[in-house]
Amino acid sequence: MKKEARILVCYNSPVSIFPVYNGKPGENSHAGIDLSEYSFVSQINQIVEILSEKFQVVESFAVNRDVTSLINKLNSFQPDAIVNFVESVEGITNYEYCVAALFELLGFEFTGNTAVTLGNCLNKLRTKAILKSYGIKTPEAITIEPDESLTKSKIKLNYPLIMKLEEEDASIGISEYSVVRNFNELKNHFDFLKKTYNKKIIVEEYIVGRELNVAVLNGKVLPISEIDFTGLPENLPKIVTYDGKWIENSTYYNHTKPVCPAKLNSRIKSKIEKVALEAYRVMNCRDYARVDIRLSKENVPYVIEVNPNPDVSSDSGFARAASATGIDYSSLLETITNLALNRKRNDSINQAI
Repeated sequence: MKKEARILVCYNSPVSIFPVYNGKPGENSHAGIDLSEYSFVSQINQIVEILSEKFQVVESFAVNRDVTSLINKLNSFQPDAIVNFVESVEGITNYEYCVAALFELLGFEFTGNTAVTLGNCLNKLRTKAILKSYGIKTPEAITIEPDESLTKSKIKLNYPLIMKLEEEDASIGISEYSVVRNFNELKNHFDFLKKTYNKKIIVEEYIVGRELNVAVLNGKVLPISEIDFTGLPENLPKIVTYDGKWIENSTYYNHTKPVCPAKLNSRIKSKIEKVALEAYRVMNCRDYARVDIRLSKENVPYVIEVNPNPDVSSDSGFARAASATGIDYSSLLETITNLALNRKRNDSINQAI
């Protein structure tokens, strides 16, 4: 039987704002299909169809800069819960937390993480500062402004280093050129990133070791996933690039395959789960998040990023981790939606008391 609830699925239409997304000079850019945009709308349609089997009324709404239209939709539809899949607004990632803040201001309950958590986690250096204040290991890092004059004296870090856009996600701007072994390589890639993206860049110490993704659902750790780099050419760094996530049939796409559950002994597995859960809690995550960890050669887990509201499409790593613990895709979407509905019900009860 369908639950009596009005559900609004909010999402962003993919919009390209950068000339290059995969962090490589134009002559080396990908030629394959970019799955980050190619399958997005069909995934939303699939999610709406699945939720329509669980709840009485389900609609979707594409969020853009026309805030008035969003407010009018919310006020007319009066959702019991918003399924918040907004990751940017017209391609601007920084606006992700602003949409969640609007939901909060208007008093509508929504799935996933709060505006504060989304904003904090998007800023990689701020995330690191919060993690370190709680004693959670994360690689040392600095940020560089795009208009800054880069000098050797500023880079007081141990090579190799990895360079990322500080306030972007989905591996935008990350490629094999992101890992640098000396100042000349760093300077060359900095010049490219500055010219291409004109955004702050975070430079952090690169942890040589295993790449692990830890999905957390409602405060419980799901089976750990590991990226298998088998077959990746030796000259390429073992990292998750934009190509590896989104560019079908690219070298990284073909040789960065997730294995879930990861093969870990019980002691190391417990250590990783503890660190991931601590990171989830100190960043004030709720409902669902993914904690990315590099396990050093000495088996020390370093938190690389905390990803609130990660991709939960049917072929995502999060869905794979849920499936490994017996939660099918339909049940995963229902669980996430019910978390928001339960908050609304509890708020109503508290107000009535």
